Amino acid sequence: MKYISTRGGVAAEAFSDILLEGLMRDGGLALPETIPQVSSETLEQWRSLSYADLVAEVLSLFATDIPKEDLQALTRKTYTSDVFGSEAIVPLKKLDDSITLVGLSEGPTLAFKDMAMQFLGNIFEYVLAKRGLRINILGATSGDTGSAAEYALRGKKGVNVFMLSPYGRMSDFQRAQMFSLQDKNIHNLSVHGVFDDCQDVVKALSNDLAFKEKYRLGAVNSINFARISAQIAYYFWAWLRATNTSGQEVSFTVPSGNFGNILSGHLARLMGLPIRRLVLATNENNVLEEFFKTGIYRPRASEQTYATSSPSMDISKASNFERFVYHLLDNDGAKVKALWDTLAKQGYFDLSDLKPEFESKFGFVAGSSSHADRLDTIKQEYEQNHYLLDPHTADGVKVAREFVEEGIPMLVLETALPAKFTETIQEAIGQAAPVPAHLADLHNLPQRVEVMDCDVEQIRAYMVANIEQ
Repeated sequence: MKYISTRGGVAAEAFSDILLEGLMRDGGLALPETIPQVSSETLEQWRSLSYADLVAEVLSLFATDIPKEDLQALTRKTYTSDVFGSEAIVPLKKLDDSITLVGLSEGPTLAFKDMAMQFLGNIFEYVLAKRGLRINILGATSGDTGSAAEYALRGKKGVNVFMLSPYGRMSDFQRAQMFSLQDKNIHNLSVHGVFDDCQDVVKALSNDLAFKEKYRLGAVNSINFARISAQIAYYFWAWLRATNTSGQEVSFTVPSGNFGNILSGHLARLMGLPIRRLVLATNENNVLEEFFKTGIYRPRASEQTYATSSPSMDISKASNFERFVYHLLDNDGAKVKALWDTLAKQGYFDLSDLKPEFESKFGFVAGSSSHADRLDTIKQEYEQNHYLLDPHTADGVKVAREFVEEGIPMLVLETALPAKFTETIQEAIGQAAPVPAHLADLHNLPQRVEVMDCDVEQIRAYMVANIEQ
């Protein structure tokens, strides 16, 4: 399996190369040249596998340059009950007869990002050791990616992490998780601006090819396809546990900010997993909902990006959206590049002529949720179904209920545990969210963070001064 750019301007590369590279040299994102297919017979054979072994099977279709037995060793090292709290790793949790949650928040940072990030930490170390290299990870986070990456990469040999986060835009818990880490290879940079500003800095430095090559810049956010491929596995896992017969369809609802989580579902569907609908749920920053309803993609400026009570979705420029548009445009990299050039010049592009294909060909529908909606949903689910949702998952449940169909299981991807957003939980139900015992003292730990302006050169200088050669 080789990987090409969504913008069509570079030669195909192997999985291990794109793992270390992040953004492609032409500014595009890596995608497999062909989408591997999984037959109904293979699906049935996978029903008895453990989560770790299922991930190895899925990844073996993408990481063909790594021996399958090595992949299996890495996934068995990653997906353990010690790290994820139970043998199930990803439990399915039935809310009621209409909605089942896919429990992706059982890892060390209580967010779905742990599912792929814990694997990334191990495969980075594996590939870097094989090649005798070091790598400097440059990332941006709206809250959960950063802590998941740092917990996965802390102390890893050959890896430094520089994580940009928007100053004052994360919950207290998210900040404490990240900034309390004292590992020498972890660097937190709190940047004045919003997530999209942080992401723009990451892209600017990643597109400086001389800087990128000299300092071996890599990525762990969802522009790295290795993360997307590891996330594909839990769609298969959830389908295998929500169905009894071959070919039975399910729908997935996914709270979406940067479009990476739902993109993994899109790829699973293209691989042959019987997914009827992919329901995209946004908060007040509903650029993606607007696209799927109108065909017009119009990202908002920083000052127009709302600070909401589901902060990990406070994103107006979804990086992974480009990968979906590539498939929407029949894998034409030149057309994708032209569209993004148009976006840079006029601030939007119009694909409304393709709107009928969004659902008929790719299964996408979309809805949004407001602060009042998520408070109502958290309160209602807590009182009626005795389950406490975090604000992002509440956005998902609210939108999912609008698309429930008779006979089609609706699976909502849980994105985090409520302890991370206790201010909103307090407002919704009148009491604080429970905090796992091992994190009870988190807010009292000393914090280490650098606060700076959103300036490419200032951040470049900080990295150069702190990179271990």
